Amino acid sequence: MITWLRRLNLNYLLIGLTTLAGSALAQQDIELQVTDPTLRTDSSARRVFTPDDFARFAPRNSLDMLNQVPGFSIRADDQDRGFGQANANVLINGQRLSSKSQGVFDQLRRITATNVEQIEIVDGATLDIPGLSGQVANIVTRGGEISGSYEYRTFHRPKFAEPSWFGGEVSINGSTPTLEWNAAYTHGSGRGAAGGPGVILDGSGSLTERRDIHSHFEGDFPQLTANLTWNGPNEILTNLNVQYGREYINFSNDEDRDLLNGVDQFRDFDNRGRNYAYEIGGDIEFNFGPGRLKLIALDSFQDDDFHSQSVLLFDDDSPATGNRFASQSESGERIGRAEYQWDAWGGNWQLDAEAAFNELDQTSQLYNLNATGEFEEIPLPNSTGEVTEERYEMILTHIRTLAEDVTLQVGVGGENSDLAQTGPGGLTRTFWRPKGSLSLSWAASDSLDVSFKIARTVSQLSFGQFLARVNLEAGNANAGNVELKPTLNWESDLELEKNFGDWGSTTLKLYSRISEDYIDVIPLAGGGESHGNIDSAELIGIDWNSTLNLDQLGWAGAKLDLEFTIEDSNVDDPLTGISRPFSRHRDKSVDLSVRHDIPDSNWAWGAGIEYYHVQPSYRLSEIELNYEGPTYTWAFIEHKDFFGMTANLNVFNLTDGRAIYQRTVYTGNRDSSAVLFYEDRNLSVQPIFRFELSGNF
Repeated sequence: MITWLRRLNLNYLLIGLTTLAGSALAQQDIELQVTDPTLRTDSSARRVFTPDDFARFAPRNSLDMLNQVPGFSIRADDQDRGFGQANANVLINGQRLSSKSQGVFDQLRRITATNVEQIEIVDGATLDIPGLSGQVANIVTRGGEISGSYEYRTFHRPKFAEPSWFGGEVSINGSTPTLEWNAAYTHGSGRGAAGGPGVILDGSGSLTERRDIHSHFEGDFPQLTANLTWNGPNEILTNLNVQYGREYINFSNDEDRDLLNGVDQFRDFDNRGRNYAYEIGGDIEFNFGPGRLKLIALDSFQDDDFHSQSVLLFDDDSPATGNRFASQSESGERIGRAEYQWDAWGGNWQLDAEAAFNELDQTSQLYNLNATGEFEEIPLPNSTGEVTEERYEMILTHIRTLAEDVTLQVGVGGENSDLAQTGPGGLTRTFWRPKGSLSLSWAASDSLDVSFKIARTVSQLSFGQFLARVNLEAGNANAGNVELKPTLNWESDLELEKNFGDWGSTTLKLYSRISEDYIDVIPLAGGGESHGNIDSAELIGIDWNSTLNLDQLGWAGAKLDLEFTIEDSNVDDPLTGISRPFSRHRDKSVDLSVRHDIPDSNWAWGAGIEYYHVQPSYRLSEIELNYEGPTYTWAFIEHKDFFGMTANLNVFNLTDGRAIYQRTVYTGNRDSSAVLFYEDRNLSVQPIFRFELSGNF
C-alpha cells in the first residue's frame, strides 16, 4: 500500500484554495492590472478562423475544426512530472488545460461546433503563459443551452482479429452566465493483429526453423470524465476535473514452429493487463495584490495487474516447458502548484512554485514450469520495491515587448528533487538542477511569423526502470538500476509560419536536443543489463507542415496536406563506444493526404499515404528492428447529413503494409561474440475497415 500519509493531503489543498479565495474577496480596494492573454497579441500576429471558415467540412466539434486549420498540428502535453509550465499548443478561452489524464484531443472533442466562437492561431511567446512558443491555437467558446455530442466507432479486419463493435463517446455540456460544465462517457477500443511466416537462421545463415505466426491484441478502455468551470464574483475563476477509467488488455502471439532438426513445437504466449485509475484536480484563479494568483491541486492514482505466460508444447508429447511473469503495482502523483502573475516595469511577470510527489510500489514474481506441469516460483532479484520522488520547482518568467512586432519571454529557476528506492540495493539521492527558457517572437510581416526558443529541461523518469522486469516474448530481462537519474536537455526550436492567404499556409520547424545522462540499455557493473545513463546524446530535426488549397488550381473544394519530418540522432553505444542512432528512433516520416468536399453536396472523400522509418534497438547481446508499413495508404468517403449525422467509412492499408521484425542474437556481448541465430518475420496486417457515426443533440 502506498504510504500517502507522508504526502500532502488533497483535501487540505482544496480547503486552502477556498480560504485564499475568500481572502481575495476582501481585497476590493486594490487597483488591479489584469489582462486576458488572448488580447495581448497584436492582430498582425494572429490568424483568426470563425465557424464559417469550416462550414464546408460540417464539423461536429472543435477538434473537427482544428484539424482543418491550414498548416497547424496539435501538440499534446508531454505528461512530465508535475504540471510544469505549459507545453501543449492548445488553449481554451486563453487558459491551458488543467487535467493530465484528459488529453487535448478528448477535451476538444467535447466542445460542440455550435459553441465555438472562433479559433485564434497565435505565437505562444506573445501570450502571458510561460513555456509556450511557436503556433498555439486558442479555442474561444460561447455559452449556450444544454447540448451534447456522440460518436459511434466500429472497425474490422478480414483476418486474425476479432471485430470491435462498441467504441465511441457520449458527452453533454451546458452553461449559464457563470457556470460551464461537461460530462462524458468514452469507450475506447483497440484491435490489432498480424499473421504470416517467420524463419530462424543459424549463425552461418542456414535455415533451421520455419514458423507460422498469429498475433492479436484486444483492448477496451472505458472512462468517465466530468469538468466544471465557475466564473465567480470579483473575477474569480475556478475549475474542477474528475476522471475514472479502466483498462482491459489481452495480447497473444502464438507460433507453430517447424524445426528442420528436432521436435516440432507450438509456442503459446499470452499477456493480460488489468488496471483502474482516477484523477481529481482543480484550480482557482483570483485577483490578489497587484496581480492574479492561480492555485492548482491534483491527486491521481493507478493500480496495475500484469500477467505474462509463455509455454512450449512439443509434438512428441514430451513435458511442456515455459515461464510465467507477473507484477502488481500501485502508482500515484500529488501536485500542489501556485502561479502569481502581475504587470510591472513595462512587462508581465509570473512566479511559479510547484511541489510534486510521485510514487511506485511494485511487486513481481517469476515462475518456471516444472516436469509435472506446475509453475514454481523462482528468484527474481530487485523486482520488488518502492520508488519515490519529492520534487520542488520555482521559476520566474518575464514577458515584454522589445519592439512593435518583437516579444521576449525569459524564465529562470530550478528544481530540487529527492529520489529514493526502498528494497534490495535501495538508494536515496538529492539533485539540484537549474532550469529556464528564452523565447523570441517576431511578426516579420502580416503573413510571416518567426519564433525561437531555447530551454533547459529535465526529462521524465519511468520508475519501473528502477526494478527488474522480464520480457518472456523476446526472452530477455532488465535487471533494474537503482542509480538511474533523469536526462537533462538543452532544447532549441526555430519556427517559421507563412500564410499564403487563399492558397494555404506552411510551417517550418528546425530543432535540436543536446542531452546529458541520456537513458538507454547499458551493461551493469555487477553483471546483466538494464536502463541506465549515457553521458551525452544529440538530436537535430526538421518538421515541415503545409496546406495547399486546390481551389486556386481549379479543383473546387479540395485541399492537400503534407507533413514531413526527418531527424538525425547520435549517441555513443555503451558497449562498443561507437556512435549510433537512438534505439527505436523514428527518424523519418511523411504524411500526405488529399480531401475533396464536393461543392453543393453533403459528400466528401479523401485519400492519403503514410511512410515512416525506424532505427534498430540495441541490447548487450542482440539487435532488433521492429516496425510496420513502412508505407500505409488509406481512403475514406463521408456523408455529412446521414439522417442528421455524419457517416464516415475509412479503409486503411490498401497497399498491403506489413509488420516486420528482424533480430540478431549473439552468443554473448555483441561486440565480441559470434551470432547465435537470426530471426526474421514478415507478417500480414490486412486492411482495416473503420466506420463512424457522429452527431449532436
